[in-house]
Amino acid sequence: MEAITEFLIDWGYWGLFLSALIAGSVLPFSSEAVMVVLVRMGLDPVGCVVAASLGNTLGGMTCYWIGTLGKTEWITRLGVSTRQLARARKFLSGRGALMAFFAFLPTIGEAIAIVLGLMRGNVWLTGGAMLAGKTARYIVILATFQGALSLF
Repeated sequence: MEAITEFLIDWGYWGLFLSALIAGSVLPFSSEAVMVVLVRMGLDPVGCVVAASLGNTLGGMTCYWIGTLGKTEWITRLGVSTRQLARARKFLSGRGALMAFFAFLPTIGEAIAIVLGLMRGNVWLTGGAMLAGKTARYIVILATFQGALSLF
């Protein structure tokens, strides 16, 4: 895993985009670590937030696409449990595509995107809300990291 992370860091913004895309999909990965390292190496924080947000949103939209396929047995094979799907359905009931804002949440985020796909939520609203939530998350992570560094 370290070799992959180092490879992505060497690629700069493109590596961050790819790491965020992987992390936004059903595959486990930490794009936050790649972003923090790249900012510490001197890359522009705004560029890093943009690359990470776009990649993570695209990864999240792959979960939406998986949901549009409508095969629950495929979804559970990807590591999303039926319990997570049920929790996501309950969370989303009556709220619609704007709930994709919360796709950044750990453990349930992928399930939210998948359920929105199953429910055939508006793809543009889903993508926009997802982008807003993931961007806010990366800004908070970066601000928290930068604030923690100022203490030392």
